[in-house]
Amino acid sequence: MKTGISLYPGLGRSCADELALLEEAAAMGITRVFTSLHIPESDTDVLSMELQEILSVARHHHFDVIADVSPKTQELLNLPSLTPEHLLSLGITTVRFDYGFDVRKIALFSHMMKVQLNASTLRPAELAALQEAGADFSHIDSLHNFYPRPHTGLGEDYVQKQTQWLQNQGISVGLFIPSQAGRRLPLREGLPTLEDDRNRTVDLAARHAQAMGADTVYIGDSAPSQEELTALSHAGREEKGRIVLKARLLSHDPFLQDLLSQPMTARLDPAQDVIRAAESRSRLQGHIISGDETADQPVSYGDITVDNEGYGRYMGEVQISLKSYPGGPNCNRAAYILPEEQFLIPYITPGRAFRLEFVR
Repeated sequence: MKTGISLYPGLGRSCADELALLEEAAAMGITRVFTSLHIPESDTDVLSMELQEILSVARHHHFDVIADVSPKTQELLNLPSLTPEHLLSLGITTVRFDYGFDVRKIALFSHMMKVQLNASTLRPAELAALQEAGADFSHIDSLHNFYPRPHTGLGEDYVQKQTQWLQNQGISVGLFIPSQAGRRLPLREGLPTLEDDRNRTVDLAARHAQAMGADTVYIGDSAPSQEELTALSHAGREEKGRIVLKARLLSHDPFLQDLLSQPMTARLDPAQDVIRAAESRSRLQGHIISGDETADQPVSYGDITVDNEGYGRYMGEVQISLKSYPGGPNCNRAAYILPEEQFLIPYITPGRAFRLEFVR
């Protein structure tokens, strides 16, 4: 999964702060930068003065710079015309069309530079029109909107539907997550795509994006902390499509701790009551798992169990519970997924890779 930050010159942050953020992001392997060139609250004089320096540093670090443009952008940047040549000369590598452009112009741009479509509003008829206009889809990706006002963010089902549809068309999809440390003017309420992510940490929201299959995740706010940048960078280095869930250990057996820390895959034949790890029994290598103090305990949704020697050839099987049920002496209740992480469990569909990350 690719990762990105957002910069908004002219919206209250100093140019020095913007440049420092770029340097930090580059050092952490973050590769994309989003900016908007038509925010009404921007100080246009400051924006035009600082943009060139910001784009120069971005170009030095080989960032893919995505600029959200509208017909007002030409006037704002004092350009003779809004053409691919002029945008590329500034250091903008991808143009995101917000509104006010017809499909013929978008198609023309796609033959000369990378183009980004609005994943939140795009419809099949518009995609068909772009195909009819001869757009070069090898230069096209998409990005969902962000939503500054609380309660206006998108729902999970809608984002999933749009994302899967676009990916099925061969178009990669990005989305925004908020910062909790440095929220952008004027509302300072976070800039997420999904309303449910508005108050989640960057770490959890980025892992949510990964679970949803996003190809790129951007921090929408412009002043994330170093801890948030680090979390974003870590999410980007995770194997594509793998779901990472944080959990707490109950077992004191070092072997079980090691077994549960290894990457796993959900079996292709889904059980009704549990998610079964496909590899766990094959990793025993002759080790015997005995019943411990967690055996025979009641099991709840999100608990992680490991079958002990009492279950014979099932010994070592790792399961994530999808319901509550009475435990038994043949099954150790070895860990549990943190309550705030449990919304990610339904993403562990048959054949999906997942990993448990344990916290104290």
